[in-house]
Amino acid sequence: MAWIESHWERVTPVSALLSPLSLLYGAVAGVRRATTTPARLPVPVIVVGNLTVGGTGKTPLTLWLAECLKARGYMPGIVSRGYGGRSRAPRRVLPESDPLVCGDEAVLLARRSGCEVWVGADRVAVGEALLASQPACNVMLSDDGLQHYRLARDIEICVVDAERGFGNGWLLPAGPLREPPSRLAAVDAVVANGDGSAPHPSIARLPGNAARYSMRLEGREFRNLLNPGQTAGAESFRGKRVQAVAGIGNPQRFFGHLHKMGLEFTAHPFPDHHPFTAADIAFAGAEAVLMTEKDAVKCQPYADERQWALRVDAQVDPELGEFVLRKLGASRK
Repeated sequence: MAWIESHWERVTPVSALLSPLSLLYGAVAGVRRATTTPARLPVPVIVVGNLTVGGTGKTPLTLWLAECLKARGYMPGIVSRGYGGRSRAPRRVLPESDPLVCGDEAVLLARRSGCEVWVGADRVAVGEALLASQPACNVMLSDDGLQHYRLARDIEICVVDAERGFGNGWLLPAGPLREPPSRLAAVDAVVANGDGSAPHPSIARLPGNAARYSMRLEGREFRNLLNPGQTAGAESFRGKRVQAVAGIGNPQRFFGHLHKMGLEFTAHPFPDHHPFTAADIAFAGAEAVLMTEKDAVKCQPYADERQWALRVDAQVDPELGEFVLRKLGASRK
């Protein structure tokens, strides 16, 4: 996919050549959405998703929402497709679950959220299985569920990459979009992920009247994969021979974050959900290997004392939490 992605930022001869396939993709997606009858769970459902292929910060925002809801007395559950894993039937995800079975993001959610987490291809069936397992759950978070139309939702939140925007604005495969930007007119809230320093022009003219909020990812502490209780700051790696790996939707976001921390390193981008092996992180002569938390859940079995994961948290406009709570209150009436 990397060679295609290089043509997604702007219109190129390759993307123009693929445009008929984009029209077909859009037509099929439109028919599927129009003909799908949503099934409703007995609890409110909050969907967190995006319009583009690749990482925009959906999982960190899902974690933030889970904490926000728990702080207000809710007991949220989390459902996900479990991308990168092999499980299609509903399956409970534990902190120690195999990411190759359940998916890397799902295992990270189980480790960080403290919530009941389930994965599977049909998120209606997954939600029902979660509720059967945890009857006290009174609100459901669907991570990366915007295009899973079978699951009825009470609140839709779309995360957009404030720096990359919508690329060339075309649907797959000519562009990075799963749905056209006009889809934003139907969501409840749009969250722009970025530090605000260089917003993409397309972010300034988002369609629709959805509530809009800001978000950024912040991380300062690294955790050792071999000894998770051991932490270190960026100063521990300055002046050392450092390698950095990232198998996420937008590896450059991670590498850029490390640069902002004042670190020098050799970057090794991998495809999103890459199934890491020991050879991928065994760099001869390296004094430290830095990675994302999502990659760490797959690399931990091969770790030695040189591997470290950067913990990141979403810093979100608190008004989003109040907005969600108001919507949930209205849905109860």
